[in-house]
Amino acid sequence: MKTVDNINDLRQIVSEWRQQGLKIGFVPTMGNLHAGHISLVTEAHKHADKIVASIFINPMQFGANEDVDNYPRTMEADQQKLAAEGTDLLFTPTPEIIYPKGLDKQTFVEVPTVSEGYCGESRPGHFRGVSTIVCKLFNLVQPDIACFGLKDYQQVQVIETMVEDLSMPIKIIPVETIREESGLALSSRNGYLTEEELKIAPALSQNIQWLAKELKNGNDFIGLAKTAALYINNAGLKTDYIHVCNAKTLQPASEDDTDLVILAAAYCGKARLIDNLRFSLPAIY
Repeated sequence: MKTVDNINDLRQIVSEWRQQGLKIGFVPTMGNLHAGHISLVTEAHKHADKIVASIFINPMQFGANEDVDNYPRTMEADQQKLAAEGTDLLFTPTPEIIYPKGLDKQTFVEVPTVSEGYCGESRPGHFRGVSTIVCKLFNLVQPDIACFGLKDYQQVQVIETMVEDLSMPIKIIPVETIREESGLALSSRNGYLTEEELKIAPALSQNIQWLAKELKNGNDFIGLAKTAALYINNAGLKTDYIHVCNAKTLQPASEDDTDLVILAAAYCGKARLIDNLRFSLPAIY
């Protein structure tokens, strides 16, 4: 695996692959990699000849009360994991390379509607930062396909919408969430959990599962979601939100919707955990 930290080297290598007629896959990350990230590389190999990964802790997607400086940095371990999975090229730019004018003067990309509400409401400006960096990385790498984890379901919808709206010739491949045996979704945020918090954190996914099963027997979306939030709180977490939505538009579910997704977030100690479950009525899949 080659590692480059500048745009010219990145473009030169990808250009050489293009001239050979090779298909390019891309996995953008912020590092501190776990099995969920590596599953994206595994999936990318199924669709492309060469795999590019990036590690960039994007300051634009951190809010006023979120400390980008304390985000875990594990570059050496990340490189070893990516190399072991057969990644061909790793791009590790600095903020000065990505945002040479500074954040205040940087052109940004904003995706309406699907980026509003849920994590978009809890973390103002977050999805502007996500869509901007992904758009820029897409322009730099120019991949044929790109893989994103479905744990960040709203993020996947934002990126798919951006690609469609801006007519980008890139296929977005969503990859299923990797979980602990307890059901807890793998996340870099899990590193903030204490031993005791790790015991109660699975209550988020457990109650999402409960809610989905209950919805098979009725469509009281709001009432059942409120009950699930109460159960999550009683388990020792603090619910940020839990909503039943149309799986495509992310608008609140109506009686006519059959393709649904439960979106949820909760605080467990210092960590803010997110999770989701997409399902169809009457059958969950």
